[in-house]
Amino acid sequence: MSKRPRRRENRIAAMQFLYACTLNPPDNLPEQLNMFFEEKDQSREFYAFAEELIFGVFDHLEEVDQEIKTYTENWDFERIAKMDLTILRLAIFELLKRLDIPPIVSINEAIELSKQFSGPDSKRFINGILDKMKDKIQRPLREATEL
Repeated sequence: MSKRPRRRENRIAAMQFLYACTLNPPDNLPEQLNMFFEEKDQSREFYAFAEELIFGVFDHLEEVDQEIKTYTENWDFERIAKMDLTILRLAIFELLKRLDIPPIVSINEAIELSKQFSGPDSKRFINGILDKMKDKIQRPLREATEL
């Protein structure tokens, strides 16, 4: 068992699955998820949070991508590194829809994922976008507003 916190493990799993989907969109999401979770070290129940994040990103993909486009004024959306795009999608979904997660936690988790899984400039790029978005959030940044 990893020493990382459970939610971090779940975010990593969600990021891995979503990244694979950016490269090869699934024809059958539930079937792809079954195959993905069969390969993981923990039980499917362990990854319940990851599954919530995955379905959430898919359910709100247009809205999430529109937010990314809003804050990447000088970037061609198609040229954003796929890993960075995946991390942004995950974080922005959390910022928009997961009121049970303090915004600062979502931002910090995205920065940590970028340090671990993306290139050396990714941390600044992701932090810059999420920092701009943070200014429009109409709820406390350091606390959850809903359980």
